Amino acid sequence: MITRWEDGFEMSASVRDGEVTISANREGLVSLANILMDLADEGPGAHIHLDEHNSLEDGSAELIIERVG
Repeated sequence: MITRWEDGFEMSASVRDGEVTISANREGLVSLANILMDLADEGPGAHIHLDEHNSLEDGSAELIIERVG
């Protein structure tokens, strides 16, 4: 899977009271859209792990996005 990250992207994920919040600047939202488009072109089971060690801001919760069906 090819993931296109926009220069200057910022993105974080948090979980509070069972709610997941993804916060991002414009470049982060475009990058997230790129991830979703790339996953849409993959087969079921394709996924990406994002966390503070892989693309998200420090202190972010782990975020796994998976293609099903």
